[in-house]
Amino acid sequence: MDVTAVGSGPNGLSAAVICARAGLKVQVVEAQPTLGGGARTAADPEFPGVQHDICSAVHPLALASPFFAEFDLPARGVQLAVGDIAYANPLPGRPAAIAYRDLERTCAELSDGASWRRLLGPLVTDWRAVVELLLGDKRSVPGSLPSALRLGLRMAAQGTPAWGSLTGDDGRALFTGVAAHVLSRMPSLTAAGAGLMLATLAHAVGWPIPVGGSQAITDALIADLRAHGGEVIAGVEITSPPGPPASVVVFDTAPTALLRIYGRSPALPDRYAKALGRYRFGPGVAKVDFVLSDEIPWSDPRLSQAPTLHLGGGREQMALAEKEIAAGRHAQWPMVLAAASHVADPGRIDAAGRRPFWTYAHVPSGSPLDATEVVTATIEQFAPGFRDVVLAACAIPAARLSDHNANYVGGDIGVGANSAWRAIAGPTPRLNPWRTPIPRVYLRSAATPPGGGVHGMAGYFAARTLLRREFGIDTLPFLGPTSRA
Repeated sequence: MDVTAVGSGPNGLSAAVICARAGLKVQVVEAQPTLGGGARTAADPEFPGVQHDICSAVHPLALASPFFAEFDLPARGVQLAVGDIAYANPLPGRPAAIAYRDLERTCAELSDGASWRRLLGPLVTDWRAVVELLLGDKRSVPGSLPSALRLGLRMAAQGTPAWGSLTGDDGRALFTGVAAHVLSRMPSLTAAGAGLMLATLAHAVGWPIPVGGSQAITDALIADLRAHGGEVIAGVEITSPPGPPASVVVFDTAPTALLRIYGRSPALPDRYAKALGRYRFGPGVAKVDFVLSDEIPWSDPRLSQAPTLHLGGGREQMALAEKEIAAGRHAQWPMVLAAASHVADPGRIDAAGRRPFWTYAHVPSGSPLDATEVVTATIEQFAPGFRDVVLAACAIPAARLSDHNANYVGGDIGVGANSAWRAIAGPTPRLNPWRTPIPRVYLRSAATPPGGGVHGMAGYFAARTLLRREFGIDTLPFLGPTSRA
């Protein structure tokens, strides 16, 4: 075996696909009985006709990521449903703030749409450069310095204590809600960067929902891997250095897993082991999957057409909540993210009219909280009578999230990479963060640049590195669904 890929998340599979297409013998080993890591879908235990997404549910980067753009999911039969509304932010006592796919429609409904247009309009026009910068390796010279300057100024405005350039409570809430996809104090450069990229993509390509669930993305990657000779093994946990000594190993895991696997090996340098021992994870999420009997009775009826909802209130409320959880305290009103996938994909409604409703709340690291009641109460603020349409709820506290994905230590779905420094340097300061000092061992999880999200780019950069260093392959293979003539 030339390459053993440990972990089958999107980054693990992207690296495996690239290596297999380069002509190498590749094996993927996954500890869980199902494949996909953060992109999996499973049946509800009580209502098996209802399918829940295990972690990620909405995929702005499935169309925009350079890896997925070349891999071309739609050409492989993955249907990516994009609605008129990308995301919405309900607000107490007033109409919700709505981010439509149409930038001008969004601006028309905000109290100061001109400030939203000034912030995002130039980025939407230049959205490919935004993606290139924020999903890049953080080591290459930007292809467009004016684009980098334009983005940098906006990150500074939205990610520092000045927190300016947007006026109107609704516009500020709309941006803060999307920035809160990153588990980070706000304002922060990390949250601002993520918010700018996701908000830009909302207007440039939309926020797609894979028809049938996130598993469709994983299945397309696995099908391509197998078509090029790759092997996939599920239900096997790696507890010692895998494969023959001459093979290359690529880990789609938390960096700290290397301590457990190589802790007794002389191949693990003491200095690196100490650095991994100091690695810290961020706040967590507490997940609640609901099964609903009918549509949610939103006070603002426009919300019934929103596949993604940010239920944290206004900017000040969201910032307070993130400050509380960063300090290890539960927020009285936590940031709650929700996805009604059936809005974009009606096939998610079963024959009896039941449909999934995906949610999670931000909580302190390792929290044992069952978030069902706090999430329900938060939704009730904006949809009185929500409780009446709930048929079932399955809660997974942050403390147990790693049972479903070992990378999510303490419930941290960002695998610790929720700071600007980590997004650039990686888990330990290295010129090449995908290469470890352990011979022939590489990292390509969300802990390495460019960070979290279903984009496959950490796997792409890790594969690029190992192909060059270990096999002398300087040109990456074509990734599209058909081979070049």
